[in-house]
Amino acid sequence: MSRHIEEPTGPGMDHAHYAYRAAPDAPPVRWPGGARIAFFVLLHIEAWEITPPADAHRDPRFVAEFPAFHPDLRAWSQREYGNRVGIFRVLSVLDRFGLVPAVALSSAAARLYPELVEACRRRGCEFLAHGSHATRLITSRMTGEAERAFIAEARDRVAEATGSVPRGWVSQDQSESARTPALLADAGFDHVLDWPNDDRPYLLGPYAGRTLVSLPPQPEWDDVAMMWLKRMAPAAWAANAAAAFAALAEEGRRSGTLFQLGLHPWVAGQAHRIRHLGDLLASILGVPGSWRARPSEIAESYRGQAG
Repeated sequence: MSRHIEEPTGPGMDHAHYAYRAAPDAPPVRWPGGARIAFFVLLHIEAWEITPPADAHRDPRFVAEFPAFHPDLRAWSQREYGNRVGIFRVLSVLDRFGLVPAVALSSAAARLYPELVEACRRRGCEFLAHGSHATRLITSRMTGEAERAFIAEARDRVAEATGSVPRGWVSQDQSESARTPALLADAGFDHVLDWPNDDRPYLLGPYAGRTLVSLPPQPEWDDVAMMWLKRMAPAAWAANAAAAFAALAEEGRRSGTLFQLGLHPWVAGQAHRIRHLGDLLASILGVPGSWRARPSEIAESYRGQAG
């Protein structure tokens, strides 16, 4: 790293991954063709474990759902429903709207579900590395070398399964240690989708002279965060996400904005929710001035402006 992350870079900061930037002070972002908002769907293909390793770190938001005993077949099979059934509903809806999603693919899922990988390859999806399992998060309890190996394994397994080395990284449940961005840059990644702190891209780093483009996700319209954890009704989820897209597109008249829609097949692909996904996409695609792009294209466009 070029500086210690513990050293703040200005007011409002307690680390040095990036400098503090209030929205009015940010240079305007300009998207190709005069688009006001860049947009992509991020489809998660993940593998859950019936019996995670004893040292696995799981998202604390789900701990109450997963009791201490194993195997927990109920919780595991509900997630597995997404990879057996729900994903095909989601892909069908996306096909109907002519949308090709980006895919956050974990290394275990790449091994376990080759037919899903192939279905996405046929559609021309861009794949991003997504750790190993949904039940194993990055944590500061890991050593630096263990985390480095974890990142490299995820990168290499996705490359092996898809035929293309992933340029983007999505941590499971946005889990990172203090050293993760530097390790990602060192592993050759170009952009990361972990930091939900903006409506526009920005740069992380530099780390040994390399930077990452942060493409901020938003849990405020992620299907798991809203419909599973917060128990929002599907119609309300679709309406809120559509309202967010419209507002960001309007703000994009001044400076281009970013909207990524995170979908998990075990949530959005349920029979009682799938209609609302279609309603949401119809609303989004009815807003003028959007740029449907791959994450790598958005990162490239922003990097060309940020220098």
